[in-house]
Amino acid sequence: MALHGFLQGFPGYADTHDLAKALRALQEEGLDQLPLPGSGATLARFSRLAQVAGHDLRLCKLFEGHTDALAIIAELDCPLPPLGSLWGMWAAEPPSAKVHVHREGHRRLLHGRKAWCSGAAVVSHGLLTAWDEDGHQQLVAVQMDQPGITVTNEGWNAVGMAATGSVEVIFDGAHGIAVGGPGDYLARPGFWQGGIGIAACWYGAAQRLAEVLRDQCSKRPEPHALAHLGAVDSALNSAACVLRASAEQIDREPKADARQLAQQTRACIEDTVEQVMRHVGRAVGAGPYCKDPHFAQLMADLSVYVRQSHAERDLAGLGELVAGEPTGRWQL
Repeated sequence: MALHGFLQGFPGYADTHDLAKALRALQEEGLDQLPLPGSGATLARFSRLAQVAGHDLRLCKLFEGHTDALAIIAELDCPLPPLGSLWGMWAAEPPSAKVHVHREGHRRLLHGRKAWCSGAAVVSHGLLTAWDEDGHQQLVAVQMDQPGITVTNEGWNAVGMAATGSVEVIFDGAHGIAVGGPGDYLARPGFWQGGIGIAACWYGAAQRLAEVLRDQCSKRPEPHALAHLGAVDSALNSAACVLRASAEQIDREPKADARQLAQQTRACIEDTVEQVMRHVGRAVGAGPYCKDPHFAQLMADLSVYVRQSHAERDLAGLGELVAGEPTGRWQL
């Protein structure tokens, strides 16, 4: 079954458990088996992420984390995940919440607190970053249904993306399995390729918001709204071209360092999202905010989701990469 058609059977979500039911249904239909980044079909991966985002960003947050975990496991040549497992991918590293991993024979023992663990109460497994005895970052896979893991209700008070259940998890001697070696999470090509996948999610939500404006203009072609629609179309067209070109470059050089490509793409899509939200909001007025639950939810969620960008800090990183390059890099 096609992804878009399947999602139409899920009109709304009241809470994290509703999202989990939808994620489970997607997994059972095999719709979570996206083409891997760099496999030759990266654009199809981006497109499916964007489709889920346009349907519901909260579901997309869990779907993207699950599919990202599957891609990482495949990239690092680890054993296949258990059949039917649902995964969370948790890599946030705020100073106040770190997990430490200790070797005990062939096992790994986890201690500490992990922040912003989306879907922690409903997924079967988590893939998380932790720190080993030598101070290196290590990916660890854990089965959530075991002693030594406490899923709290702390750490998330936002209105947007509330149903994702992005809470803090406490590990106290829980068992895990090392995925790859120390430092592999950031060193692998898929890290930055996955960052572009996040931008595809932002894009998917923005284009769905734009459809509300397009539909309004098709029924009432008011001049100012049409001007806003023209601006939205221009921005989305440019962003789509960037995502297509990024997917093509990843497939052409799947092992290349994609940091600069990812930072350029994410900056472009973030700017597009901000333009779309502004133009659509000004054009449609208060009506959809108050009477269209899907529109209102997307607007609230997207303003939170896009903050996975680090704004000027990311732009400064991109500027640092290009500052020393020779004149002429932007010539056609």
